[in-house]
Amino acid sequence: MPPRWNPNPDVRTGRHVVYHLHVHLVLVTKYRRKGMTDAMLTRCEEIMREVCTDFEAELKQFNGEDDHVHLQVHYPPKVQLSKLVNSLNGVSARLLRKEYDARVRRYLRGGHFWSGSYFAGSCGGAPLTVVRQYVENQKRPVG
Repeated sequence: MPPRWNPNPDVRTGRHVVYHLHVHLVLVTKYRRKGMTDAMLTRCEEIMREVCTDFEAELKQFNGEDDHVHLQVHYPPKVQLSKLVNSLNGVSARLLRKEYDARVRRYLRGGHFWSGSYFAGSCGGAPLTVVRQYVENQKRPVG
């Protein structure tokens, strides 16, 4: 029997959950030092894609500049964003420091590659005004 609707491939299901969670992450280098090259960004994307896969998440978009990166990640509800970000930071810093040692020591000196701060914003789905209106217009039982 065919489904009654065209399923959205971004809406995923688990045993007891249906979800569509996307987050926009921005990670910045320590002190916003401008040390990333195109090759480093390409390798950073590969590393972060693998980390996301380990968390059963999907890196949908990646780009960056010499002092920060942007990611759009589709993740399951069981993932704690802070743990995902810590893993993205830790694994990428360790591998980039190892593979690009001379550049990292020159531009990103000190004990840290990434800043401890990051931006996380929810994205995807309806705008808040639409969601608010949808919730307000529910047919609540009277009495």
